[in-house]
Amino acid sequence: MEKPCDFLIPAATEKSVHKRNADKLRCKVVVEGANGPTTFAAEEILTKKGVVLVPDMLINGGGVTVSYFEWLKNIDHINPGKMTKKYEEKQQMRLLKLMGHNPQMGEAQGAEEIDIVYSGLEEIMTTAAKETWSIAEKKNIIFRDACMVNAIQKVYKYYEQSGITI
Repeated sequence: MEKPCDFLIPAATEKSVHKRNADKLRCKVVVEGANGPTTFAAEEILTKKGVVLVPDMLINGGGVTVSYFEWLKNIDHINPGKMTKKYEEKQQMRLLKLMGHNPQMGEAQGAEEIDIVYSGLEEIMTTAAKETWSIAEKKNIIFRDACMVNAIQKVYKYYEQSGITI
């Protein structure tokens, strides 16, 4: 871990970056692939050195998001996209006809489940990264703190919209 590199990705063990080795790291960015691979003391050292730390709660969010999609699918007993697939196919057929084509059955296909999962995942993760970056810049805080601020703001907004007072 102490060799020069641009990105260090501790992805196996928690607390693998700690106060005894953080000062020896020669990377520009630490991307936390494992759960909790960087201790608080190490994060302080890395921040003082100017090393950017991308926290596990943001980077690992993709796996959690896809697990959520799977949970929704299991609750509804309906694959994502099943409700809109035929509608999308008909819309695509109409569009092809408007463009002067004579499409054959099956030529225009609606989104498959995997397409919908990737699309939803990309939207959620891109939005989370942008929000975190924006909060970090506006408040001049590290990304881990920006993730927490973002999460707390979302919980607050949900409670406020639900009419629950805090």
